[in-house]
Amino acid sequence: MRVNCEGCAGCCIDWRPVAPETLDHERRGRRDPLDDTYNLVPLTRDEVKTFLDEGLADAMTPRLFRADGRTNSVTVDGYDLAAIDGGPVFYVGLRKPPKPVGPFGLDPTWLDTCIFLDPETLRCRIHGSELYPATCGDYPGQNLTLDRETECERVERSYGGERLLDDDPPEKLRGFALGPQALGAKLFVYPDPEELTGVVDRLADGETAAADRALFVGAAVGSRPGTTAVDGEKAERGRKRALEANSWAGAVIEAWTRRAGRPGDDAEVRADRSELEERRGAPPTEEW
Repeated sequence: MRVNCEGCAGCCIDWRPVAPETLDHERRGRRDPLDDTYNLVPLTRDEVKTFLDEGLADAMTPRLFRADGRTNSVTVDGYDLAAIDGGPVFYVGLRKPPKPVGPFGLDPTWLDTCIFLDPETLRCRIHGSELYPATCGDYPGQNLTLDRETECERVERSYGGERLLDDDPPEKLRGFALGPQALGAKLFVYPDPEELTGVVDRLADGETAAADRALFVGAAVGSRPGTTAVDGEKAERGRKRALEANSWAGAVIEAWTRRAGRPGDDAEVRADRSELEERRGAPPTEEW
């Protein structure tokens, strides 16, 4: 499997505001995400713990799902949420603040972008490190294995060029987890839906607070793989540690959010886009 990522990063950016076609592949299944984030990368329990241990809990955010009317659900803040054993189902992903990026040869534009993507070079700041998510490392292998269209092909169709250079998926996918094997390892269950009163409203509006996100980080690290059980003590310790996070990622999110225009607006060309992040402690990227 070979891909041409240079100048693209379509899988890391919400490029719907500049796409010539409607991109809604995340909302074609049985359960729609409650939030509107595009291509939110699901992290495993171990990956969530690693980010927490590295002080990067403020780089993570949860995703809940709307119930489809045919499966178990629980109602919080007026939303019917997909649930198992009375608890809302969720996963944890990486936050996407607005950044001035120019993918596919476009001029710099305000688009929601993975916190770890350098907005100037469009290279990942954690590629090759122990923080790099297995799902990102597999991409687009999981799509190819499931015979689903890849972001590479969408970019090719919209902007031309060759992005997917080899459509043979690798034999082994590290982040592939479907069905029961995902439970407690990649897909989690929040044990007490009453604690989420008000939180779900903010999540649906894209306005979660650090305390909201910390609840889910704690529940994820306290989850027991293969079950819906959550160790309350581990979850509480994880929540408190997540609240203490004060990383460069959080500082970068705050800096760009403060400067950002609306998604799709032209962004003022900044010669120091990379430096703005690196002055706040972001690690440099490697060459292609």
